[in-house]
Amino acid sequence: MIIDIHTHLGDILNPNGGQLIDQQNVQKKIFFDMISFSELLLHNALSDAFDRWLYNKVYNLVTRSSIARNATATLENMRRSMDEAGITKTACMPIPPFLTFEDLRRAKEKDDGVIPFTGVDFTELDNVAAKLKNDIEQGAKGLKLHPIIQRTSLNSEKTFQVIEEFAPYQLPVLFHCGISSYYLGTEAEKENAALGKIEYARDLAAAFPNVTFIAGHAGLYEYGAVIDLLSDYKNVMVDTSFQSSGHVKELIKVFGLDRVMYASDWPFGNRLPAVKIVKKACQGDKRVEQQIFHDNAVSLVGE
Repeated sequence: MIIDIHTHLGDILNPNGGQLIDQQNVQKKIFFDMISFSELLLHNALSDAFDRWLYNKVYNLVTRSSIARNATATLENMRRSMDEAGITKTACMPIPPFLTFEDLRRAKEKDDGVIPFTGVDFTELDNVAAKLKNDIEQGAKGLKLHPIIQRTSLNSEKTFQVIEEFAPYQLPVLFHCGISSYYLGTEAEKENAALGKIEYARDLAAAFPNVTFIAGHAGLYEYGAVIDLLSDYKNVMVDTSFQSSGHVKELIKVFGLDRVMYASDWPFGNRLPAVKIVKKACQGDKRVEQQIFHDNAVSLVGE
């Protein structure tokens, strides 16, 4: 049994993103996919420094791949990807205002494999307490924050206001972690990539020691900074999406087995390579696999 703790359903980058969920026969519309090339190598690089250098050189290609993958996040494709990789449940992350909890709640009615998280629209926080309460009563199993796309720092007053309202529910908060890009050309003004810095995540974790946070992607290319700045905070867990098996092994060593969880970030990442990476990191130890693939997620979301 495998729970994918960090995935997406619907278009998270554009208005009315929930309309994508029920579309049929949607396929990816680019030929060369830079992310697929990295997945073929199981995200291994010659060195961490080379990996960062290469990303800076080809980030437009990576972003183009991300945009194409985002456009494939239908319920039909989600179910196919889950069955292919043996995924039991998939935690789906909204990014309001483009993709909302309500979109995911409706999707769960059609496929019980969906674990819906909630989110907030940072331009409309007047009724945030009531909204969070309603979403949790309707089945939300956690909260998603995306500082880059939502253009709101993790250590901002607005974010702290949201976490103060959410903290009493004792559910996890998964935040995007690491520098990344999602738009090209003139649309790039929609995001602020610098808001993915790990220092902001550290400030959030320190301010709310009783809230369990999940550092999405373990920081991407800044995974070393995640280890340096977040590993001492026992309320911070990490997910394995886009990390190599060597990095996953290091994360287990530093964070501890009970603070690392399998994730693919589907559709931005494919599930099968992400499964292979974790299995390689676990080196055949079924107890370790069980905890990373399943038990740690169950302890947070109860699925």
